[in-house]
Amino acid sequence: MRKTIGAAALALAAVLPAQQAAAQANPRNTLQILRQLDSDNYDPPRSTARAASEVLYMMGDTLVSMDWDQTTVRPGLAESWEVSPDGLTYTFHLRRDVKFCDGKPFTARDVVYTINRWLDPATRSPVRWRAGPVKEVRAVDDYTVQYELTAPYGELLYQLTLSFATIVDQASVERLGQNFGVQGFNGTGPYCWASWTPRQELVLTRHEGYTWGPPIYQNPAPQVDRVVWRIIPESQTRLAAMQTGQGDVTQYIPYIAVNQLRRMPNIRMSTQENYFWDYFIGFKVDKPVMNDPEIRRAINLGVNRAAAVQATFFGAATPMRGYLNPNVAGFDQQAANEVPQFNADEAKRVLDAAGWVPGSDGIRVKNGQRATFVVYGSQSEVSRQILESMQADLRRIGIEMRIQLWDGTVVWGRLATQEFDAFIMSYPYVTASDAFSLYFASGNRPTPNRMNWVDAATDEALVQSRTAVDPAARAAAIARAQRIIAENNVWLPLAHEQIWVASAPRVEGVRAHGLYGVALYKGLDIRLTR
Repeated sequence: MRKTIGAAALALAAVLPAQQAAAQANPRNTLQILRQLDSDNYDPPRSTARAASEVLYMMGDTLVSMDWDQTTVRPGLAESWEVSPDGLTYTFHLRRDVKFCDGKPFTARDVVYTINRWLDPATRSPVRWRAGPVKEVRAVDDYTVQYELTAPYGELLYQLTLSFATIVDQASVERLGQNFGVQGFNGTGPYCWASWTPRQELVLTRHEGYTWGPPIYQNPAPQVDRVVWRIIPESQTRLAAMQTGQGDVTQYIPYIAVNQLRRMPNIRMSTQENYFWDYFIGFKVDKPVMNDPEIRRAINLGVNRAAAVQATFFGAATPMRGYLNPNVAGFDQQAANEVPQFNADEAKRVLDAAGWVPGSDGIRVKNGQRATFVVYGSQSEVSRQILESMQADLRRIGIEMRIQLWDGTVVWGRLATQEFDAFIMSYPYVTASDAFSLYFASGNRPTPNRMNWVDAATDEALVQSRTAVDPAARAAAIARAQRIIAENNVWLPLAHEQIWVASAPRVEGVRAHGLYGVALYKGLDIRLTR
């Protein structure tokens, strides 16, 4: 730990003259955004990477947009819309002043093509379900779209704010084929594709004439001529680049450095309270040991979340008390109250009462079965630190947790197997129904429902949370689902990650947004002073 803190301190110790010299060398009106990872591609329905979304929001637009509160849907390419009383038909009225980067006017036909391509099995979109149970999407005229469903889908507008719903140009897709989003992109966003050197940088240029940005911004048009998304995998190198003026903005800040950067007069820091990105441990409820609900309850009681989160995130995350962020639409406080909080003595009493008796080595045994399980996760500093802290806590109550972390190139394949008993993961979400429908619907086994949770009452509640026309009925249904899951301790909720974005002295107008984990969203208010 001393070595990590020392490296961060050295990275933060760059001198002001070096900053000024490097800042003067930066190209005028070019915004240098530093990030950790690149995406596999920039085709909206074909990548679930946050790295894809953060660029797609700048290169393209969606029918509707998301406000800073992460709950209010605002106009986007659609200036207004109506929903039929039965909840089956959404009628979108489109703006008439929109053009693609190549100058082609945007019309309803582009919306129809985009949604149909998203749904087409040939596209192989991993997020096809987010478009809803579509019956037909049709152009009534050049500026009116009807989006008809086979069943009500209360999540539709929220889902249409996400980058997967970015409107694309048919001619460009057909010209580039599988290389759309790899060799080029044609969207209606504030910035246009210029070049991409994978794992190094992606360059965008201002979309001349763009004036149709979301109403959440003071400026409906881009304020910067050129945007360069630079890949710097090593966290201390990113910090040094920010400190020496080689970078203008980054949201990829080492947790240990957040508080130090907040105290530095030459760095501006912005955060977002309504940021929905959480860490959790999921249990395979049909595996030996994990199939005992008292074991799952004891784990929730036996882990000191607050200590683990502080040691891992250094104050840049808060311990979870429930399964969801209290600020998200659909959050249920009663369900959150069901989640056991740290009490090691109570954890031991639960295990004693359930017949788990300490063995000679301190690990509990019941009917010849040791209280031991294997947890899988990605090979990251966060996973390692949280799991090692958990491992020590659980050992003290008589449960053995064995840790297996995998490289990012293989971890998703491993997490699609039945080899493990539990797993650690983080994820973004937009509503309570969005989160729970993804992870707890029985039809989503073996992934993303890696817990193998099968419960008719949960499934029924989740269906009602999506399909009920009455908002109150939807809220009651998702609350019911949250209570079922909490009562059964299907997860160990860990941490609500905070979002922080750092900007250099010459950058103004940066405000953390947070949709799908993306800090800058459209970035329309960002401007450079030199």
